[in-house]
Amino acid sequence: MNSSLARYWKMLKRKMVRDPLSPERVAAGWALGMFIGCSIPFGMQLIISVPLAVLLRVSKIGATLGTFLTNPVTIFFIYPAQTMATGWLLGRNFTWDYILKTMQKVAEEGNWNSLLSLSGDVVLCFFLGGVMLAFILSPITYFAVKSFVMRRRKRRVCFERSMS
Repeated sequence: MNSSLARYWKMLKRKMVRDPLSPERVAAGWALGMFIGCSIPFGMQLIISVPLAVLLRVSKIGATLGTFLTNPVTIFFIYPAQTMATGWLLGRNFTWDYILKTMQKVAEEGNWNSLLSLSGDVVLCFFLGGVMLAFILSPITYFAVKSFVMRRRKRRVCFERSMS
């Protein structure tokens, strides 16, 4: 498991560095993916992020992979946490059990109607929490990816010069 995770991480880094776009556009694609991944419910993200990436002329690879923050494993941690945190900020006292039961109902039924049938407070806190998380993680993603791509490309150019 550890080696497959390491190979996956290496592949992601390679895709970031070899993307033909400028470091700013690569980073913008990843930040867009992160924003969509945080603020749009799982299952609708790629339908939104890829066309936006094309429209904005940013990295489609980054916009796609950036949405993977929320995936079938992480949504059972991230969604309840963002809903509870926002509920706490708005003065709603949701219990962890209540949030998990409502999220489980949505996951079992697997459609938008099940999400909309929840209490308005839960839906409001879910979406506000996602947007808040998006506003925190997207700039971090942008600057981290931009810095990483610039450093790696510079190192690659220096290496190629030394080889010639």
